[in-house]
Amino acid sequence: MTSIRFILTGLVFTFLCNCCFAQQPEYEFRGVWIATVLGIDWPPQKATVAEQKAEFIRQLDLHKCNGMNAIIAQVRPSGDAFYPSPYEPWSQWLTGVQGRAPVPFYDPLAFMIQETHKRGMEFHAWLNPYRAEFRIGASSIASDNMIRKRPDWFVTYGTTRYFNPSNKQVQQFVIDVVKDIVRRYDIDGIHMDDYFYPYPIGSKPFPDDYAYKKSGTTLSKADWRRSNVDSMIRNLDIAIKGIKPWCKFGISPFAVWRNASQDPAGSPTKAGMTNYDDLYADILLWLKMGWIDYVTPQLYREIGDHLIPYETMVDWWAKHSYGRHVYIGHGIYRYYETNANWKKPSQIPQQIRILRNNPRIQGSVYFNSKSFDKNPAGWNDSLRNNYYRIPAKIPPMNWLPKKPDN
Repeated sequence: MTSIRFILTGLVFTFLCNCCFAQQPEYEFRGVWIATVLGIDWPPQKATVAEQKAEFIRQLDLHKCNGMNAIIAQVRPSGDAFYPSPYEPWSQWLTGVQGRAPVPFYDPLAFMIQETHKRGMEFHAWLNPYRAEFRIGASSIASDNMIRKRPDWFVTYGTTRYFNPSNKQVQQFVIDVVKDIVRRYDIDGIHMDDYFYPYPIGSKPFPDDYAYKKSGTTLSKADWRRSNVDSMIRNLDIAIKGIKPWCKFGISPFAVWRNASQDPAGSPTKAGMTNYDDLYADILLWLKMGWIDYVTPQLYREIGDHLIPYETMVDWWAKHSYGRHVYIGHGIYRYYETNANWKKPSQIPQQIRILRNNPRIQGSVYFNSKSFDKNPAGWNDSLRNNYYRIPAKIPPMNWLPKKPDN
């Protein structure tokens, strides 16, 4: 009887474990964005070098404890650099004044990579391609900034200054900035977010009429704008792979490529703006042509959202990956908003379950790093004790060669 009781107890325990614990995939990308623009996540304002390092390590350790295996850190937020660059000045969000090096001197990018790799995590360098001056008049502009050297490269839209996406010299400059990072640093990937042509400001036109007419193109202005971005993405991939064939190149677009009302290939959504029509970013073309290795759509919507339902978009992106990896972007920062759906402890766990039920989705990335600090809705506990309880390996990209051992 005693042995039977032990067997029954074991069966009950196994049953409870299977019910309580989520399926643990062997391979899953689990990343976190660390934003440096405006010091959103890092570094702390007016911090010493020692305090900067300590805070980055604190955030890394938190994410490692939560089961993450990748960091996507912003190293070029606005035509500036979080590393000693031969092309652009030190970021004002590092030292308070653009162009001022940290004292005592250190290389933040090298430091971030070293600490991330020390914890067995991938490091992806996140760059904004076109933003040059975040807020005109409120940003410090160093004497060696390209705004001062080549003012003809830039356009003003709203309160922000941008590199002109149609300028071939600008495109090559951005490519040179990326090549420098790939060549000098032991990164695992280059990452760009959703800011290509800027988000529309009402009916205010983007000031590129002159450049469009001067180009002599027979394309419509919209197609011409898309071709400008396409050219840079294609050439970026060639440049990255020419230096390190194993280095990944990923894009994190706005949630919706196009609505089905605009294009039969679009998603059954009611987005007020889209990547293709408003940001001139044809993400599907880049995936189809193999110009990018992964896409991380920013699905910062809740399950059942009336305009852009999370579950609908997971399915749509999975069906339009063209064999590349899809990592879903989760907006955990939304817990701190007033939307009651984001106060539910079940929101993120359910989102993870939905993507894990789709074999064409390879993982998740969370925005943003410091949103984890207060354990919103107990999600830290959910990850470390359940969904990410067992460490996962980074999903391999079979089209890329393996990164050499250092």
